[in-house]
Amino acid sequence: MAIAIVILLLVFVSLIFHYLSPWWLTPIASNWGAIDDTINITLWVTGVVFVAVNCFLAYVVYKFRFNKARRSHYEPENKKLEGWLTVITALGIAVMLAPGLWVWQQFVSVPKEAKVVEALGQQWHWGFRLPGKDGLLGKTAIAFIDESNPFGIDEEDANGQDDVLILSNELHVLLGQPVKVLLRSKDVLHNFAVPQFRVKMDLVPGISTYLWFTPTRLGRFELLCEELCGMAHYTMRGHIVVDSEEGYRRWLSEQPTFAQYRRQVFAERDADREKGQLIYAACMACHGERGEGNPALMAPQLAGQSVAYLKRQLRYYRQHIRGNDERDSYGRQMAAMAAILTAEKDINDVSAYISSLPTQAAVLHSPGDIAKGRSLFRNCSDCHGRTGEGRVALRAPRLSGQHGDYLKRQLLHFKNGVRGSQEGDVFGHQMVLMAQTLRTIESINDVVAYITTLPVVTKDEDVFSVQQSRKKVVLLPNDAVNVGEVR
Repeated sequence: MAIAIVILLLVFVSLIFHYLSPWWLTPIASNWGAIDDTINITLWVTGVVFVAVNCFLAYVVYKFRFNKARRSHYEPENKKLEGWLTVITALGIAVMLAPGLWVWQQFVSVPKEAKVVEALGQQWHWGFRLPGKDGLLGKTAIAFIDESNPFGIDEEDANGQDDVLILSNELHVLLGQPVKVLLRSKDVLHNFAVPQFRVKMDLVPGISTYLWFTPTRLGRFELLCEELCGMAHYTMRGHIVVDSEEGYRRWLSEQPTFAQYRRQVFAERDADREKGQLIYAACMACHGERGEGNPALMAPQLAGQSVAYLKRQLRYYRQHIRGNDERDSYGRQMAAMAAILTAEKDINDVSAYISSLPTQAAVLHSPGDIAKGRSLFRNCSDCHGRTGEGRVALRAPRLSGQHGDYLKRQLLHFKNGVRGSQEGDVFGHQMVLMAQTLRTIESINDVVAYITTLPVVTKDEDVFSVQQSRKKVVLLPNDAVNVGEVR
C-alpha cells in the first residue's frame, strides 16, 4: 500500500513541478512558433503516457499485493491486449512525429525573399559576412585564410570584393525580414543556436549548412555554440540584434567591405613608423623607451603586440569602452592619454611603431605554484598560444614577456567586471567568462606565475595564418560546395 501511495505522490509532484517550473521556453522572437507547438504536443503525449503508466503501476501494486491464499495466473500471450498496445503506441508516435516532419519541411524550405548572411565559427569566436551591392557572396577556401583575409575569400572572384565583413560576434538583422544563415566552420564542429528564435544547426568543417528565421521582436539575443567544440566551448557566444530599418542601415554603413578591409590591412603595413615613434614619445614616460613597460608605474609592456590589438585597445580607451570604471584608476589615465590621438592615422602609425619593437622577457617572475599554473594555462593556450605568443586570427594578445602584476590586475578586472563587461567590448566578454574559471586568488597567482616563465617567441605561430597559394582548393560558393581550380 505504501509503495502505491509513493508512486502516486511522485506523479503528482512531477506534474506540479512541470507547471510551476521557472525553467521553461524563453519568449519567442521569431516565426517558429510551430516548433513550440511540436514540443508541446510531445509533452502532452509523453505526459499522458507517464501518468497512465504510473497510475496503472500503482493500481497493480495495490490490487495484487501479497496474499497467501491467492495464486498468480500464467498467461504468456494475449493477442487482444498486444493489438491494442501496438495500435495505441503507433498512434502516439505518429502524433509526435507527423507535426515534426511537417515543421522540418518548412525549416529547410527557405523563402525566396530571405536575405543571406554567412556565419563563420572558430574556437571560440563568431564572424559574419553579408553580400554586397551585387547580392552575391564571393567564393571562399580555407587555404586563403590569413590575417588580411579572415574569411578566406577568393581575391579573384569579383563577387567577393564588395562582401561586407562583420569582424565582431554581433550581427544585426532587420525586423520582419526573413534571414537565411549559411554556416561554415574554420576548425571543428560548432553549433549555431539562438533560443529565442528556436533555431539550431551544426557547423561542419568542409561543407556549408544553413537555417533560416524571421525575427518578430526588436531586441538583442544571445547566440550560443551548443556543440562541445573543445575546452571552454561555453565561452563561444555572440549576439543577434534585431534592428529597425534606420538602425540597421546605420550599423551596416559602419562595416567594411572585403576590399576596404584589405586596403586597411595594407595601409597598416605601410604605416609611417617614424611618425609613430614621434607620437610614442608621450607614452615613453610610463611604458619605457622600447615599450618594455614599467612595473613600478603599473604600466604594461607594449612591445611585440599585434597592430590589430593595439589599435583596438586605443579605440576602446577613446570610446570609453575601457578605462571608464572608477575602480580602474590606471585605465582612466590611459583613456586621457588616448584622447590626444584625434586622427585614425595617428593610431595606425603609433600602433605600427610599437608592434615593431622587440618583446622583452618579463623583469620579475610572480610568486605562485608554476606547476599548477601550467595546468590552468591549458585553457588560455587555446587562444593565446602554447607559449603565450598571441594569435591574431583569434584576436588574442601576446602574454609572454608581460609583467606579472599587470596580468594579475587584468584577470581580476575581468573577473570583477571592471573590464570586459561593457557592451562594446565584444572580445572582453569572452575573457570575463574565462577569468571566472579562476575561482581563487591563488589560482590567479599560479597561472600568472607560469605565464611569466614563458619564453618570448618572436615568430608568429598563428595556426590560421597561411601563405596564399594559387593551388587546387575547395571553394564554397553561396550555398553549396564546389571543387574548383583557382587560377
